[in-house]
Amino acid sequence: MPIQPACAPCATAIPPGLPVVLVLASGRGDRFIASGGQVHKLRALLAGVPVLQHTLAAVRASGLAWHLEDVGHPGMGDSIAAAVRATAGAAGWLVLPGDLPLVRPGTLQILAQAVAKSAVTVPFFHGERGHPVGFGAQCLQGLLALSGEQGAASVVRQFAQQGRVQNLAVDDEGTVTDIDTMQDLVRAERILAGRQNGLTA
Repeated sequence: MPIQPACAPCATAIPPGLPVVLVLASGRGDRFIASGGQVHKLRALLAGVPVLQHTLAAVRASGLAWHLEDVGHPGMGDSIAAAVRATAGAAGWLVLPGDLPLVRPGTLQILAQAVAKSAVTVPFFHGERGHPVGFGAQCLQGLLALSGEQGAASVVRQFAQQGRVQNLAVDDEGTVTDIDTMQDLVRAERILAGRQNGLTA
């Protein structure tokens, strides 16, 4: 079942030339429950605030247009396709899972600028692949055709074969800090506390 976030699903006005952030919040979160979680992972509290609200706060602070996709879908690919369909006039998309509460607004802005230069942009933090992945408008048809659990990996592979994927190093641990288990939530609490003390990226 999809969660019901505190704010209603919405898409803000799409400015020309910049991508829309697609916040994906349709997943069941089974691994989180299996690890001992008592609520859906996006409702779990991180420093007293639900995980999804942390993610949405970063998106809002970036100043980019955004769309929240929280309708139930069979898989992540279906969720991405539905979100792209709802924002098909955009110059591109940043596909951001809702369970990345520590992503920084500035990172979203950097990735948004990179989308204008490459078909696909993949962020890396200390060599680890992260999110959101950026897709230019030329990826539209491939994204609309997605379905199933594999997300947009097939689109990334297609453009990688053409040499049109940019791997972008970012100084943001939030791009690789997703909340899949209770242990991940504890780790995120630690990182967030370190940020507040000026100790972590």
